[in-house]
Amino acid sequence: MTAEQVEKYIREDLGMTPRHDCHALAMAITDISLDMDHDECELMYLLLENRPIDAIHTHSYGFHTANGRGIIERIKSYYYEYESAS
Repeated sequence: MTAEQVEKYIREDLGMTPRHDCHALAMAITDISLDMDHDECELMYLLLENRPIDAIHTHSYGFHTANGRGIIERIKSYYYEYESAS
């Protein structure tokens, strides 16, 4: 995933202006995707839209499961690591 893809998604699909470092966000999503062997786009949707991923049980009754919270926290951890490095 590239920073341009993340920025385009935020601007065009969500209709918002990115407030965070799209490059660090793209790198964090890609790393989690590789760690978990899961689709980058679904992970981005989880983080930015809170869209459930049924295959990895991120939500139950509309709320995050422990797994969903853990994935989001791992993405955030990678993001802050990359953000501070730039």
